[in-house]
Amino acid sequence: MTSPNKKGSAQKGEPRVTLKTVAEHLGLTPGTISATLNNSAAARSIPERTKKRIIAAAKDLNYRPNYFARSLRLQRTYTIGVIAEEIGDAYGSLVISGIEEYLRSHNFFFLTVIHRHDQTLLQTYAQMLVTRGVEGFITTDTSITQKLELPTVAVAGHGQVENVTNVVLDHKVAARLALTHLKGLGHRDIAFFKGHPVSSDSGERWAAVCETAQELGIAVRPELTMQIESTNSTPELGYPITKQLLERKQHFSALFAYNDISAIGAIWALREAGLRVPEDVSVMGFDDIPAAAFNSPGLTTVRQPLEQMGRIAAKTLIDRIEGTAEYVAEIAIEPELVVRASTSRAASTRALSAAAVHSA
Repeated sequence: MTSPNKKGSAQKGEPRVTLKTVAEHLGLTPGTISATLNNSAAARSIPERTKKRIIAAAKDLNYRPNYFARSLRLQRTYTIGVIAEEIGDAYGSLVISGIEEYLRSHNFFFLTVIHRHDQTLLQTYAQMLVTRGVEGFITTDTSITQKLELPTVAVAGHGQVENVTNVVLDHKVAARLALTHLKGLGHRDIAFFKGHPVSSDSGERWAAVCETAQELGIAVRPELTMQIESTNSTPELGYPITKQLLERKQHFSALFAYNDISAIGAIWALREAGLRVPEDVSVMGFDDIPAAAFNSPGLTTVRQPLEQMGRIAAKTLIDRIEGTAEYVAEIAIEPELVVRASTSRAASTRALSAAAVHSA
């Protein structure tokens, strides 16, 4: 009688597919297979057609690299340290998703630590990651003030620090996209949310907003400017300061929030006060997190390609570690305006347009 598990047992007894197995299958040397699958410097001399054959054969044969043996042989860990402000927030999770995607496709691992803007914790965790054999660091929303021991790439880190590559959004372009959009809709009385001081983007973004507003002839009025005091990563971030803004009883037809999360909280507070978005107040966010598109109304925002920024950070770091690219101090990323239903023409402009049509 045949055992029902015979097939599974046979599969378990099959010899493990090794580099030598793939090499013999293709009639190539194990070194050629290893160079291609590890994307090492030696792979540059291998024809692209051969590389594709190797990758296809490894997949067909279900080749699984022995990372432990590789690490021992090369005395490397193929591990990156990711230092994040928070892992569950919409911003950080998208950046880390891009990092993970790139590292996984290049057979690297990563260890993550969360510092929540505690500088002492930041230094402690960096040292802990070094003792665990990481080969480099990627940081997100982290203000680095001194050189780390290993090659480092910072996503949204603006300080110029030796050996650190900053992957940053062009905030001047972002501010111009947002304010030109609001001005084009007839908004002159615009309220602003300033980011929390510990946020790496806060100072750079606010400086860009103020400079661009001056160039466009838009007043940044203190009575319409609110400072975010919380580090909350939910819409609660924008809810209380919008209520405080409304208590000042100053007219504004548009609100440019520091980020999407605070903008979504602002919309809730405006509605509670009996104001319609966008009929009474247009609201604009920043980041284009997934919730922005599904908010009601859909949130007009300035898009940061966060996952792409994570992938760029991972590629930049691996290239540094592998010695395939030179150090660069900064990589600038272009923003994009995403117009949805939370912005419309200013009420006064709509009234003037309607009056013109009526008189005609």
